[in-house]
Amino acid sequence: MRFTRLGILGALAFMPAFAQVSNESLPQDTAGKMVPRYHGPIRDNTDHGNGTATSSNWSGYAVLGSAFVWAKGSWVVPVANCSGVKRDQYAAMWVGLDGYTSTTVEQTGTDSDCVGATPSYYAWYEFYPRASVEITSVPVKPGDSISAIVYYDSANTTFYTEIIDVTTGKSFITGAKVSGAVRSSAEWIAEAPCCTITGGILPLSDFGTVNFGEDASGVPITNAASDQSTTAGIGGFPAVDVIEINKYGTTSSPQISNCSAVSTDTTSFSCTWAAQ
Repeated sequence: MRFTRLGILGALAFMPAFAQVSNESLPQDTAGKMVPRYHGPIRDNTDHGNGTATSSNWSGYAVLGSAFVWAKGSWVVPVANCSGVKRDQYAAMWVGLDGYTSTTVEQTGTDSDCVGATPSYYAWYEFYPRASVEITSVPVKPGDSISAIVYYDSANTTFYTEIIDVTTGKSFITGAKVSGAVRSSAEWIAEAPCCTITGGILPLSDFGTVNFGEDASGVPITNAASDQSTTAGIGGFPAVDVIEINKYGTTSSPQISNCSAVSTDTTSFSCTWAAQ
């Protein structure tokens, strides 16, 4: 799907709804719980200057710009292949703002983890450097189509995240102010989380291949973002501002993840796990 003028207007039509919701009136997941891991900014980033970069924790895509207002993404929850796993492993899929050239990240997504040999799936949100919060009111399972958005409301300087399990219809929205956020990038990422803010990257669980974008999820107006000059799918941003990121292996997280080019619909790509 290409982003026509009418399509963009459709994408923006739901945005004012966030501005009408105060932090006090947001629905809260009272059973939500802090997750003892962080999904954070890119680490050990090497930008190769040719539209690609490598990192020790991220794989996926980032687009660079200024004054980003929103980023929307979709993906299909991948299976965590945990057979024979003895040490816990983690894989997070998310959409967010900031984190590529800045120290905060405003994000929401899902995890496909291995607790030993047992798969574990859940939705979460995070306003890094605050800890991640599991969204227990939106249970997820492999094969579910997920749609998520991060939106900045300049009227009250608040970031909002919303995640929807399109397959089940369950959804959750929350908001927070984030000190120091510069809104310099938008991302669609498969990540190996970190154990603490300063700790090492955790092992990346075997998620096989995760598919982002409309081709797989069926979600329209997706894997798109809007900053002060561009509103488009990933492939609709100026090529100089689009970065494909691939994860390399480290001592604490030896697994890798390599991503495909963005398809002709400007929104869709996949990332594939591999042992180093």
